[in-house]
Formats: sequence, structure tokens, C-alpha cells
Amino acid sequence: MHNQLTVSVATLYGFLLVLTRVAATFVFVPLPQLQNSPAAARVVLSLAVTVALQSVWPSVPVSLNGGLTELWLLLERMATEAGYGIAVGLVIALLGETFTLMMQMLGIQAGYGYATTVDPSSQADSGVLVVLAQLTSWLMFLAFGMERHVIRALARSLETHPAGAFVLSPEARSAVLSLGYSVLTTAFRLALPVIALLLLVDITFALFGKLHAQLQLLSLAFPAKMLVTLGMLAMLSQVFPRVYEGIAAKSVSALIRLAGD
Repeated sequence: MHNQLTVSVATLYGFLLVLTRVAATFVFVPLPQLQNSPAAARVVLSLAVTVALQSVWPSVPVSLNGGLTELWLLLERMATEAGYGIAVGLVIALLGETFTLMMQMLGIQAGYGYATTVDPSSQADSGVLVVLAQLTSWLMFLAFGMERHVIRALARSLETHPAGAFVLSPEARSAVLSLGYSVLTTAFRLALPVIALLLLVDITFALFGKLHAQLQLLSLAFPAKMLVTLGMLAMLSQVFPRVYEGIAAKSVSALIRLAGD
């Protein structure tokens, strides 16, 4: 006698809701390696994580006689699950924006705004420093094991907020807003020393230009500012891991709040 695999409708609904939550999370997590991968690879990854979370799938009561009402209820629950994925993606995106925002602030003043390369995330032209900051951020993302925290938050959220029942609490909203504030202030604190030094370089060249009007200092200004920026970034690179670790801790706290703990 052949064994037949039977899956109840309630289990199938639970699988679809969990898959929506997981897929939305991986869609909005801005990892260049994930965004540039084929769609089939992302689908397989979402399915694999969903199957791994099988122990926390909800058993959704379903009325087969509900018809269109039951369909709309399923779509509403799936939209709720997608909202959770967007929230997690926002937290991870903010984590990666600390160094990017810093480089955006000082890139033009340093003269690197004229040099562009291909952004691995969007495949568009971006400043060299911005692309360098993005690659540095995601290398640290993997080095600090942040992907494990994302998976852990997904598993925990399914225990505290069963699929289809996620609600953004005031604590979670406050944690995400606090993370955004920390990212903005940290980027300013990292960029301002470099910008201040570049301002001193501009003042120095302006004074030399006043003292010796025949000197053509404009051709020297850009190389000098670029070299000064590289030197300052080399010095600041020693504190980048510690700064990232602080922002990562706040990101983990926001993920915990989103998970309902």
C-alpha cells in the first residue's frame, strides 16, 4: 500500500503566511549579493527558510465555505506579513546607511563626487566613496553575523506574533525611530572631522592665493583635498568596526522589539 502525503488546508494557509513573511524580509534586506542573484535563488532561499521554520507554522482555521470572504481575509493576512518583512528590511537598511551617509556628506567636498563607479546594489552610477562605504558595511554585516539575528528574529516573531497577527507595537516603532536617529547622528559625527579639515585646507589655499596672486593653486586644491580625505579615512577606519558594533547592537534591539520581546 502506497503512503499518501496529505496536507490540510489550515497547514497550507500557515505555510503561505510564513512564506510571505520570510520572502518579504529577504526582498527588502538590501544585500547586494542577494539583490543581484537570480530570482530562482531567492525563491529557493525563501522556501528553505520557511521549511526550516516548520515547527512554528500557525494552524490557521479556514472555512472552505467562506468563498470570496475567506480569500480577502487571506490576502489581508498576507499583507500584514509583508509589512513585517518591510519593517525588518528597514532596520537592516538603516544599519547599512551609517557609512554611506557619511561618505555622501564628504564626497563632494573631498572632490570624489566627480569619480563614479557602478553601485552593486542598484547597478547605477554612484560616487566611489559611497560604493566603498556600502561594500564595507555589508562586509561588516556578515563579519558580525547579523544574518543570524535576522533569522532568529523571524523565528521568534512567529512564536510571539503568529502569522497573520503581527501588529507594530509602540515599543517597536520607538526602537526603529531611535535607530534612525542614531544612524544620522553617527554619520554626522564621523563626517564632521573630515569636513572641518577640508575647510581648513580651503582656507589655507585661499590665504596663499591672497599672498601670492601669481600662484595657480586651483590645480593643487583637488589633489590636496583628496589626499587629506584618504589620510583621514585611513585614521577613522580603525574606529569603524567599533562604531558599526554600536549601531548593530541597536539594530538587534529593534529586531527584538519587532519580534515582540
